[in-house]
Amino acid sequence: MTQAELFQALKSLGMPVAYGGFESTPENPPPPPFITYQFAYSGDLMADNQNYVDIGNFQVELYTTKKDPAREQIVQNKLKELRLPYSKVEAWLDDEKLRQVIYEIQLVGG
Repeated sequence: MTQAELFQALKSLGMPVAYGGFESTPENPPPPPFITYQFAYSGDLMADNQNYVDIGNFQVELYTTKKDPAREQIVQNKLKELRLPYSKVEAWLDDEKLRQVIYEIQLVGG
């Protein structure tokens, strides 16, 4: 799966989606819920002293005003449908008054 395909899949969930953040100011993102995603780090497979397979680790971040298990399940179902294993962490962002749920996924070859 490519990054562009990931973007289209996330858009199909019916929430605003942006890479890294929205073009609006940090103080004025779209109203929650919304999703951002970004490249976090590479975990390429190495062989013969070179990068053999590109593996990009990405973070898909769901932002809501409160704990929202139904929205989380929608994102998780999409990741499962795409056969993208994920790990999940969450935090309350006190300054923004938002709940952040981060799904870490890998895109192989994308």
